[in-house]
Order: sequence, then C-alpha cells, then structure tokens
Amino acid sequence: MKSLVLPEIEAYAEAHSMVESDVCRRLREETYRTMDLPQMVVGPLEGGFLKMMTCLVQAKRILEIGTFTGYSALCFAEVLPSDGSVITCDIDVKSTALAQKYFAESSHGQKIDIKIGAAFDTLQTMTGPFDLIFIDADKINYVNYYQRALDLVTERGVILIDNVLWNGDVVQSPPVDDSTAAIQELNRVVHADSRVSAVLVTIRDGVLVITPHAH
Repeated sequence: MKSLVLPEIEAYAEAHSMVESDVCRRLREETYRTMDLPQMVVGPLEGGFLKMMTCLVQAKRILEIGTFTGYSALCFAEVLPSDGSVITCDIDVKSTALAQKYFAESSHGQKIDIKIGAAFDTLQTMTGPFDLIFIDADKINYVNYYQRALDLVTERGVILIDNVLWNGDVVQSPPVDDSTAAIQELNRVVHADSRVSAVLVTIRDGVLVITPHAH
C-alpha cells in the first residue's frame, strides 16, 4: 500500500496520538515479520482512531468484518468496558491463529470472539444491535457488508469502512480492477443513501465514517 500522506507527517501524527499498547506493537511487528501483505494491519494511528470512535459512541458491542492478525480487534477490546465484546469474522486460518496468540497474551483478549468462515454467511447469523461495526474485508462484497451492517447497527452507533481510497485508485476512471470498482460503487451508494450521514476521512487509506439517521 502506497502512502497517501507524507511519511514524516504520518510519523508526527502517530507521535501526537494515543500510544500503542505493548501487545499491539508486538503483534504488529510479528505481522510484518511473518505475514504476506502485512500492510493490511491498521497500525498505530488508525488504531488510535478506532479506539477514539469506540469511546465516543460508548460502545459495548462491536462487530468487525475482517480480522487479519487481530490488531484492530485488540484496539477495540482495550477500550471496551469489562463486559464489552468484539465479534470478529475472517476466513483465513493462518492470520487468525496469530491473532489468537496475541489475544491470549492480552488482559483484554477474553472480550474477543473470532468467527471463522465466509463473512457474508456469518453476517446472516448475526443478531444485533452493535454499537460499532468495522468493515475491512474483501472489497468485492463491500456494498453487501454495508447493507447488512445497516440492519445490525444501533441508531446511535457508527459504521466504519476501511480502505475506501484504495491507494488513491478510486479517482481513476475507468477503474483499474474489480476491487477498485467495488469501492467506487460503495462510496457512491453510501453518499446517495438518505438513511445515513457519512464523512470520508483521509486517514491512512481512507475510512468512511457512517452514522444512521434516527428512525
């Protein structure tokens, strides 16, 4: 993933934001040592952003679509109350095994429940409401995940969708590949959806912050 922000600006922002926990740092470092596509880890700055959003909506119940090695799930768990919970979904056994290792090391790991399987199928079995839903999985299904998330989020909750700038490729027309086209479609769908308000935040690879309107 290419940086859309100057590296020295990113470093400055990290240095003046929430401090990364020791267990998250070690998880991030092992991910970079051992995993393909380690840049999929959200990292300290976006991790701090996720923590802040969790606190702002006073979340107790979080749904994450796309676990990878568990960095973002740990970020959520670290600021949830003791009776809070994170359900995180992924299809990759290797990456979630690394996640489980660090969940076991963290005093907050017991708040996290991993569901292995195709996320779209897992979502059909979910019962809401969730206070915060974070979508960071296969891009082709982003619109489907968003539509299901709207059914599951609380009226005062928030949906966060990662990688919505897609290395800057979202400005290309025609789209360079199917994933880019899917993200462009998601951004159009959310922007036109009268049921929600949304802001596309240019942190890291872009995060859509979506709040439903009260019914």
